[in-house]
Order: sequence, then structure tokens, then C-alpha cells
Amino acid sequence: MLFGPGGIGPMANDSQVLNLLRGLIILLLYQGIGEAITRYSGMPIPGPVIGMILLFLTLNLSGSKILLKFKYRGFKHTGLEHTAHLLIRGLPLMFIPACVGIFFLPNTQADQRPAIVGVIVLSTLVTLTATALVMKWLLRSEAKHP
Repeated sequence: MLFGPGGIGPMANDSQVLNLLRGLIILLLYQGIGEAITRYSGMPIPGPVIGMILLFLTLNLSGSKILLKFKYRGFKHTGLEHTAHLLIRGLPLMFIPACVGIFFLPNTQADQRPAIVGVIVLSTLVTLTATALVMKWLLRSEAKHP
């Protein structure tokens, strides 16, 4: 593991670092392709979203053999999984600037704070519920097809 038992750091060996870099390159390549599609087509969809959709389609339609051999459903990963786990572990840090920014709203927008907090709480609950339902469905289908 990178960082000893779970992250990147001093105990990382060369193959782990190369796998991490390989995964980052794959993610950035797909993001760049998505940005190019957005720019040249004029679609009102963010480039990273298009890149994520393209990566999803590539992994599902190719059986995960073109870019990597993925661990999911019997395939073995070559870097994208490590990179994804590392990025997801640091995801909560990305919310700190947005949360701190709420406290520094101008006085003209101060009356909107309860609405902002309500939307954040509601969207968090909806996301948690949807994630739990999808996870339950995936685990049930995984149990049927091991």
C-alpha cells in the first residue's frame, strides 16, 4: 500500500507509484477528451462529465481490457483503481473551501443562509439514500452472479 497501510508516501515502491501515475494519466486523458468535445461541439455539459461518461463506456464496452485489467468481476487492476481510491479518500477536503465560503457571504446574501444550509442537508440525504439503494442493488446482483 502507498503510505504504509493506506495512502501514498514513503513506503510506496516504484510499481505503486507507476500505477498511480498511469491511473492519473488515464483520468486526465479522458478529462481532456471531454473538454475538447465540449469546446468544439458547444454542448452545455462540462468536459469532465463527458470524459467520465466516455471512461465508463470504455471500461464497460471493452470488458476492461483496453485500458486496464480491472479487479471488478474477476479482472485485475493496473492503476486506475489505486488512483480512484486515493482521490476518493481525499474528496472531503474538496468541500472545505465551499463550506468556509458560506460563512463569508456578503450581508446582502446573509438572509439566504438558511436556504443554502437546507439545500445542502437535503441534497446530502438524497445522495446518501440513492447511494445506499444502488449499493444494495449491486450487492444483490453480485450475490446472484459471483
